[in-house]
Amino acid sequence: MPALQLSRARLPATTTIDVLDAYGDSRQQAIAAERALTVYLNKREIVTLMTLGDDPEALVVGYLRNQGLLRRAEDLLAVQVDWEVESAAVVTDYLPDDLDNRLSTRTVTTGCGQGTVFGKLLEQTSLSALPETTLAQSTLYQLLTNLNTYNETYRSAGAVHGCALCQQSRVLDFVEDVGRHNAVDTLAGHQWLNQAESSSADIFYTTGRLTSEMVLKVAQMGISVLVSRSGVTQKGVELAERFGVMLIARAKGKHFQAINTANRLTLDAIPAKPPSARTSKEAGL
Repeated sequence: MPALQLSRARLPATTTIDVLDAYGDSRQQAIAAERALTVYLNKREIVTLMTLGDDPEALVVGYLRNQGLLRRAEDLLAVQVDWEVESAAVVTDYLPDDLDNRLSTRTVTTGCGQGTVFGKLLEQTSLSALPETTLAQSTLYQLLTNLNTYNETYRSAGAVHGCALCQQSRVLDFVEDVGRHNAVDTLAGHQWLNQAESSSADIFYTTGRLTSEMVLKVAQMGISVLVSRSGVTQKGVELAERFGVMLIARAKGKHFQAINTANRLTLDAIPAKPPSARTSKEAGL
């Protein structure tokens, strides 16, 4: 098969503006970039994404993959991003037979204004069985510590979400973007474009909420442990139970809430409870 034609249209993730602070001082401040990118699949307009723009090819590939509009990486012929016209042209030798029907039916999800799924993706039950990945409490704590060094754009500019592909406590790949769904889509694109680098990932981390769309996308990537510093939604739990995804919500420091564990979480580093967390019986009341 011919080699994939892939542009390299990476742009800086931040820009600098002048601000006036609370002390009346003028200074320069880094802010997150936000750029429009319209995606075309075989000359068919699909969607316009708002993104940092620092990894557009992977974002586009991952988005189309997670929407079920691409079947496999081998079908890709070209991904060409042109920022002058704010467009990404994707050429493939495969299109779903029901493409028009899928594009005519969309569900707006809880993706901070950016979450949309085409067709009936949220109802699908045909995913391959996920591995029953196990996780130790101590490993989770080490992973959270390791992740603290990866949020470069957030530390300098804020206004972004971060997602990571991990192998137990090791961070394999970390992505930031203006929306959490962009970040997970970019990682899905990395899986296809750089398969060897991220093929061993068994844990997915996100700074965003554990919603139905987030659970679905991670399950489509073949990962069965999803960790977030944020909370979980009812539909997210329902899909996690359907697909066999263990959720670790509100994971910060030594705290977390595990859902749908199915005996896959080993509690080997239980911290001491603070006095305020003791039950009335423990307190002698």
